[in-house]
Amino acid sequence: MTADRKREAREKFLLGGIVVRAGLSNADRAFLLGGLLEMTRVVPGTDEHRRLCDIGELAFRAAASNGGFEDFAEAAE
Repeated sequence: MTADRKREAREKFLLGGIVVRAGLSNADRAFLLGGLLEMTRVVPGTDEHRRLCDIGELAFRAAASNGGFEDFAEAAE
């Protein structure tokens, strides 16, 4: 496996892990893609971008402290 293919496979693995950790592994693929495409419309630096980043950072911290994302939704509210 070339270095580029290895890097691409690792990136896909990591992104897939985020989907699983967010509890979306059984979600419809069209729904997931639509949500991701919608996020591309969020301009970096805006309040909405910062809000989403804050939720994600909180979820990563929660996962690191308790081994999962189970409680991050409640913590983000």
